Amino acid sequence: MSINEPKLTRRSFLGFTSGFALASGLGLPRRVHAAGEESLATIIDLTLCNGCTDRDIPACISACRTKNLSRIPDPVDPIPKLFPRGKIEDWSEKKYVTDRLTPYNFIYVERATVEKDGQKQDIFIPRRCMHCDNPACATICPFTANHKFKNGAVVINANLCIGGAKCRTVCPWSIPQRQSGVGPYLYFVPTLAGNGAMFKCDLCYDLLVKGKTPVCMEACPQKALLIGKKEDIYEEAKRRAQAVGGFIYGAKENEGTATLYVSPVPFEEINRVTRKGPGLPHLGPAQRRMAETDRLGNYTLIGAPVFGVIAGLVGIFASRKGKGKVKNDD
Repeated sequence: MSINEPKLTRRSFLGFTSGFALASGLGLPRRVHAAGEESLATIIDLTLCNGCTDRDIPACISACRTKNLSRIPDPVDPIPKLFPRGKIEDWSEKKYVTDRLTPYNFIYVERATVEKDGQKQDIFIPRRCMHCDNPACATICPFTANHKFKNGAVVINANLCIGGAKCRTVCPWSIPQRQSGVGPYLYFVPTLAGNGAMFKCDLCYDLLVKGKTPVCMEACPQKALLIGKKEDIYEEAKRRAQAVGGFIYGAKENEGTATLYVSPVPFEEINRVTRKGPGLPHLGPAQRRMAETDRLGNYTLIGAPVFGVIAGLVGIFASRKGKGKVKNDD
């Protein structure tokens, strides 16, 4: 995958089935196209997701892991100890974990039992990067390893990232996950600077630039995950929410995102009963962390030219050595 953004060919991304139309009470909408530099957005419809309870692993998780798992390198052995302090984060022997975000697992499905109209019901919530409109993670990275593309995808170039985790610090949902012992930091003062590389969903950017659909959406048997032009997706989310007397999450959170959740019950109720902790993003209020961003932003502004040169040189060296380098899907 190139770090430069190729142009998108005009291709239809959003198709709806007659089954959905009957279930939701909506007519089939016009097809949505993505082309050139048009911004894309996604809908995660909780009225349609059933958690793939008939499968060992939900289809979206399985498809994502099939595409991405082999791309993430194993760490060097031993992983350099950090001096004078710092925590090594190693998930290389826990690649099987699928019930939270990890460096090897970019999406998971949370099951929540909520109450509506006096009756309990299960809601299934696929969780992955929100792909924010104005992501602090992309503006704070001193190595410019994190970038927001015009098509909406927020992408971490793990071959430039040194794992400082500032992106996770400023993310309201703490989405990016770190794997120590991989990446370019291994080639310069590994015990003093860096701690691996950060990983997260990239919205299958390499497929988007070819006019293709992200694998999680392609695999979903319920068509609960959909993508299209941002303005059309926002309108469709409103229509779906109104049809079920429901709610939307992601349109205003963190100043807006390219991921909209549609739910038949309030997200406050869902957030109240879902798990919280590392790798388990919440569904509550989310504001841009301006104070933290401003403080770290000054550091980024001053150091970016120097860090950029260093990162470029390290990236070239790492690619030649082929050690701990993330594989691309091209």
